[in-house]
Amino acid sequence: MEEGTTFTHMNEQGRARMVDVSEKNQTKRTALAKTSMKMESTTLTAIKEGKIKKGDVLAVAQVAGIMAAKKTSEWIPMCHPIPITGIDIRFSDNNKDELYIEAIVSTVGKTGVEMEALTAASATALTVYDMCKALEKAIIIGPTYLAEKTGGKSGDYHR
Repeated sequence: MEEGTTFTHMNEQGRARMVDVSEKNQTKRTALAKTSMKMESTTLTAIKEGKIKKGDVLAVAQVAGIMAAKKTSEWIPMCHPIPITGIDIRFSDNNKDELYIEAIVSTVGKTGVEMEALTAASATALTVYDMCKALEKAIIIGPTYLAEKTGGKSGDYHR
């Protein structure tokens, strides 16, 4: 670390703190997080055809991702509670052995929604795993990453 660099999430005693964003401007902010799930082709087919015994995997996972995004600040210590204005979870696949998940979160606020989007994508994937683990325990989740973000002082980011 360069000399003179300060940590924004540490107070003068070197202890963790939540950054004060009260002086920041409110702007429209969005974030897109992505993850993927590698599985057997039979598992992907069962998901798509609605043949998983626990129910409609994608519908349940979609709701779980939305719920998780709204609760992000409750379990990521330095995240601010954010008034989320929109959450969209989308699925696609390679028609073989991979399920793709996209989580798009938006707000008008003083801080971004990157963590909310990453949380949504992760919780969606974990829910898919939970609903399919009786059929296949070897499902691999990831990579999970921020693909895009817009708004705020630091500007836009596109991976």
